[in-house]
Amino acid sequence: MDDLLAKARAWADQDPDPTTKAELEALIASNKTDALADRMGNRIGFGTAGLRGELGAGSNRMNRVLVAQAAAGIAEYLRNHFARASVVIGFDGRHNSDVFAKDSAEIFAAAGIETHLFDQRVPTPVLAFAVKNRNFTAGVMVTASHNPPRDNGYKVYLGEANGGGQIVSPSDKDMSALIEQVAATETFAQIAKSTNYKMIGDDLIDEYVEVTRRLIDQPIGAQIRIVYSAMHGVGWATTSQLFASAGLIEPIVVAQQIEPDGDFPTVAFPNPEEPGAMDLSFETARNVDADLILVNDPDADRLAVAIPDPTSDAGFRRLTGDQVGLLLADEIASRARAQGRVGALSCSIVSCSGLGAIAQANGLQFVETLTGFKWISKVPGLLFGFEEALGYCVDPQHVADKDGISAALVIAGMANRLALEGKTLAHALAELPAKYGAFATTQISVRFASIKEVTPRIEAIREHPPVELACKPATFTDLALGGKLPPTDGLRFDLADGRRVIIRASGTEPKLKCYLQASASTQQEADALLSELREAVQNLLD
Repeated sequence: MDDLLAKARAWADQDPDPTTKAELEALIASNKTDALADRMGNRIGFGTAGLRGELGAGSNRMNRVLVAQAAAGIAEYLRNHFARASVVIGFDGRHNSDVFAKDSAEIFAAAGIETHLFDQRVPTPVLAFAVKNRNFTAGVMVTASHNPPRDNGYKVYLGEANGGGQIVSPSDKDMSALIEQVAATETFAQIAKSTNYKMIGDDLIDEYVEVTRRLIDQPIGAQIRIVYSAMHGVGWATTSQLFASAGLIEPIVVAQQIEPDGDFPTVAFPNPEEPGAMDLSFETARNVDADLILVNDPDADRLAVAIPDPTSDAGFRRLTGDQVGLLLADEIASRARAQGRVGALSCSIVSCSGLGAIAQANGLQFVETLTGFKWISKVPGLLFGFEEALGYCVDPQHVADKDGISAALVIAGMANRLALEGKTLAHALAELPAKYGAFATTQISVRFASIKEVTPRIEAIREHPPVELACKPATFTDLALGGKLPPTDGLRFDLADGRRVIIRASGTEPKLKCYLQASASTQQEADALLSELREAVQNLLD
């Protein structure tokens, strides 16, 4: 207990933020040992996803002290690995994102690194674009993406040999060791800081828009009605500029969610995948008789797509990430074949393997990776990559990451073109099985109070894996042992009839996630097989 109090006092003494300083001092004064242990008994780990956690005081929360330690450790890594290091820093609309970004800029600048800080809130894809197209050796994006409102995060990109994508091992481990060293030896005040950094803004956003608008042709004829939501994030300013530059009619916005707001007042979780998160989008679309709904998550690296559906109570249904991924893949692969281009289509192991059928039919390579765009973006010759969690990379030449804004543009362009033919995205989706075979996927997610509760559930299944699922023999593979891909903490079951189940922990939220897939010659048959499998997996979890 004395050690815990000493650590808390030392942290509070160096904290420059009066709010988090007062929070910790109040807990110390009232001797709230459980609360102190929660904040000081552990530390937010730095890994391939950077930092991500709840805002608050202490080493196990996102705050100015923790971020300063991270910036100083990363700065030392850049100095050790690059002859002339440079970094660009962006931030979104979450609480303290701008503060964390400014602190980081001052620390990088003091370390002698050429530092550029955006002068306004930007989407994550714009930051990723800057790293790749301005040849920065590193990029930092302060965002927690679609996490709960009280969270924030710190995402790191590397240029040169890393290709401008998110960090992977061993860079994350090397950075983590340097961050720990800073935390053990320097206080916030002792970490050097300088205002010798440059501000960037409209010119780089304009460049992103100019490059990205070329992904579609200028529309011909009447255009469909599109509803757009930024989900209280930072996507709208860039999206509206991009749509105008590409000659598209400005979407009708969900007014309650269009401006950045770190409290995310209209949603429990600012994630389009969560139940109820798109209710206001559906309501707006019904009111204006829209043909298409496009929704970005708060930092606009993900995209949700919904289409009219008279059988749904909402009048619309959200397409799954796999459905949107296959639609985009068909579009991009068809273009590549028509233009005589070669390359690869890629998705993570938990995403729909129907992408492989599209690649084969169009004379392209198919590459499966571990979960995360940090892996997908590094596939040689990548033409298109996606993850079922609403992430799509439609322009890997310029953005080595998922990009919900460019994906929205391509989907809108497809929908307008189909409308001229008297068709919709629903028609295009229904035509895919005849071209590539039928695939059906779904996901079961179980949310817990903390990430610590997820691991025991996975371990219980790992220790006693079922020998059959849905009355079919199931071959168990422990993905932690590695194989064709590096080891990852996950469980895979392959059924004798080709159905597949993968179980893993979410990398960013306290969730257990199960990914299910079935395939058949017709969509009806695939859907029936999937329904049967879902019931079996739900019984396993229960």
